[in-house]
Amino acid sequence: MDLPASAFPSPVHDHQDCVRAALDAAEAKCEQRGARLTSLRRRVLELVWTSHEPVGAYALLDTLKSEGQAAAPPTVYRALDFLIEQGLVHRLERLNAFVGCPRPEASHSAQFLICTACGRAAELDDPAIGQAVRQGAEARGFSVGRQTIEVEGLCADCQGTLQKK
Repeated sequence: MDLPASAFPSPVHDHQDCVRAALDAAEAKCEQRGARLTSLRRRVLELVWTSHEPVGAYALLDTLKSEGQAAAPPTVYRALDFLIEQGLVHRLERLNAFVGCPRPEASHSAQFLICTACGRAAELDDPAIGQAVRQGAEARGFSVGRQTIEVEGLCADCQGTLQKK
């Protein structure tokens, strides 16, 4: 299997392509499932995809309020719950923040690489890791319901920056 040089997109990539692809995939998935992607849910998803850095619910709320939306914390959390349920975003437990799912077309266990220097997060989505966790859990009589693995370290860009210093 050929792996990409980095799990993280280039800092100079056209991020609007990421946002457009995420919104197109969300609309298609919701339509296929008969789920309502309301304008608020769509806007929250768009805000989550604003960058590759995880974003907290209150930061989303602040942005919505600055845009003149009458949003409250429960409103934002309900939108995020819907997006998680549809497989469109993931919650990073350790950071209490959310990131967009680049592959919402199929259910999967997620592993995240979180750069402690720049704050970006990348989804690894390695089926072998998920399978190893499930097998280890089952061997110990544990039934896995959901798994999210979060790994902190330095992305290639930040490693390069630190090496130059």
